[in-house]
Amino acid sequence: MRALVQRVSRARVTSGEELLGEIGAGLLVLLGVSHGDDAVTAELLAAKTAKLRIFPDDEGKMNRSVSDAGGDVLVVSQFTLYADVRGGNRPSFMAAARPERAQPLCSEYCRALSRTGLRVESGEFGADMAVELVNDGPVTIWLDSSELQARQG
Repeated sequence: MRALVQRVSRARVTSGEELLGEIGAGLLVLLGVSHGDDAVTAELLAAKTAKLRIFPDDEGKMNRSVSDAGGDVLVVSQFTLYADVRGGNRPSFMAAARPERAQPLCSEYCRALSRTGLRVESGEFGADMAVELVNDGPVTIWLDSSELQARQG
C-alpha cells in the first residue's frame, strides 16, 4: 500500500454535487493498493499514519500526531499512486490492485484508523472525485508499506 499523507487545515472530497467527506485540521490521505497487500498491510500503514508526528508542538517542532493535535483524517482511494512511467509517457497501472481486492483493503485501512480513536471520513471508491485541500506547512509525507515492512523484517 502507498499513502500520500498531507497535513491540512481543511479538506473535502466531492463527486458531482455530492459531498462525500470533509474535515477541518488533520490529514488528507491519498491511498493506493497493490497486489500483495492484505489486512495486515492495511493495519501497519494505518498505525504508521496515526502515529506520524507531523503536527507542531508548543515550540513549533513537528512532534505531535494527528490525534495529539485533535485532527481528523480524510482518506481518498487513488490507484494512480501505482503509476509506472518507466516504459514511456503513458502510465501503466498494472501494479495497482483490481477494484475487487483494493476496495476492501481501503475500507480496512479506514477501520484501522478509526480503531485508534480518530474520526475518519472517506471518498467513494472508484468514483470520479474532486479533492480540495489546503496543505498546512506545506507538509506532505510518502508512506510505502513495502519500505515499512522491510524495516520490520
